[in-house]
Amino acid sequence: MFHSPTHLTILLGCLALAPGGARAADLPAGGARGADWYTGVEREVAREDWIVAVDASATVTTNSSAFGTITATIAPVATLLDSGLRVRLQGVAGTYSYPGAAVRQTVTGVQQEGTLLLGYEWIWQQAALAGYVGMNVRSNELSIVDPGNPVVGTGLGVKVAADLYVNPTDNTLLAVNASYSTLFNAYYARARAGFAIAPGVFIGPEVTLLGDNFFNGWRAGGHVTGFAVGPMKFSLGAGYAFDRIRKGGYYTSIDGRIAF
Repeated sequence: MFHSPTHLTILLGCLALAPGGARAADLPAGGARGADWYTGVEREVAREDWIVAVDASATVTTNSSAFGTITATIAPVATLLDSGLRVRLQGVAGTYSYPGAAVRQTVTGVQQEGTLLLGYEWIWQQAALAGYVGMNVRSNELSIVDPGNPVVGTGLGVKVAADLYVNPTDNTLLAVNASYSTLFNAYYARARAGFAIAPGVFIGPEVTLLGDNFFNGWRAGGHVTGFAVGPMKFSLGAGYAFDRIRKGGYYTSIDGRIAF
């Protein structure tokens, strides 16, 4: 069974997000004004900041799955507020269970994944676009042998990912995170739209698609994105979840980021 790194979606995912790039606007020449990492809203920021961003997320569903993700995005040259090279390190861990049709009992799975990606991010005044390519290692262990589930064992795959963040207007947000791995043909895509309800805080709908050679599903719900607790920014999501095996259920997710 596949759950993307942006759940906790795979949680902490897509992070879209998850997990992603600077989500920032260009700094004016000689200035210290950039966009907020999460929403693109303009804010004062020191040039020496934004070398590393750490994202964490978690997603839990009533369909018996719980996943967490932690992602580090690094700007090896300049800062995350500037267009340039990016290095991404990501770890995912989670558990799930499902009724095994072939074995006629509940099967419990444990999934772990590590990813190393190299990419480039383009930063504009109202948008940020990043693309990545690299490798991932994933391990799936089952509580009992299930002949009906081909997604088992440990393997190495080629992985690609992309992040898009856009502020069509000062009061609107569009964010898309997607990834695909040749290992088990695992895919994940999350899209969010939002309207500002307070400076830097957006509320709106979100949709997620995820799957692999055994599992596929989708989620649709709402999110509140961009509120701060201390030095961290957060996003909360909840809604309806559907998968091929357990059918309908519900999900909740939380994403957080700190940059330094």
